[in-house]
Amino acid sequence: MERQPKPTLKSPSQLVSDWASDLSAFKVVWSKAMMWIFLLSDTFIFGSFIASYASARLAASSTNSWPDPKEVFSLNLGGQPVPLLLIAIMTVVLISSSGTMAIGVYHAYAKRKVQTAIFLVLTALLGLTFVCMQAYEWTHLIVDEGFRPWTNPLGSPQFGSSFFMMTGFHGLHVSIGVIYLTATAVRVLKGVYDKGSYVGVEICGLYWHFVDLVWVFIFAFFYLF
Repeated sequence: MERQPKPTLKSPSQLVSDWASDLSAFKVVWSKAMMWIFLLSDTFIFGSFIASYASARLAASSTNSWPDPKEVFSLNLGGQPVPLLLIAIMTVVLISSSGTMAIGVYHAYAKRKVQTAIFLVLTALLGLTFVCMQAYEWTHLIVDEGFRPWTNPLGSPQFGSSFFMMTGFHGLHVSIGVIYLTATAVRVLKGVYDKGSYVGVEICGLYWHFVDLVWVFIFAFFYLF
């Protein structure tokens, strides 16, 4: 039997040449590698936000001035406050969008353009629904409750700054994702990916799944505890 040649590591110059030629590097398409690097950097940003929130929460625990999120984010239903009702609906909507995104990627690799575009648009609509509900939440807290990024009427001022910082930055990512999904759906219908690979849809899915995952952490750390 012939011996298979051992794979050799590429030199830095070869890697640069691959990236510049729009080829794969580290056995991964360069555009997917760049998305992973971007998501890694974003992980550090969101991680620092959550860490700063945890620090402020612990500092406020000594004076017991941190508002109870279950009371702050309750929604009146039939004249009775229901804790975290709107937040729970937002979470279900966003997690459901991960499912539609996965189905869209599945159809993309089967090269079914119409089905791919339908599920991408459906994912974008779910994302838009989430953003609209978040806009309602912000409006209610700012206009009706008097919350500001630097203060709030219910206790520790760090509560307001942590809330607006984390949810605002995440909401920005969701809004960008809605635009990204819509643009990708248009490219699919135009047949941009027909001549090559549908990896562009998968890369869009990586971004969207990351946005959904970050919300799970925000929901768990900020709203539940």
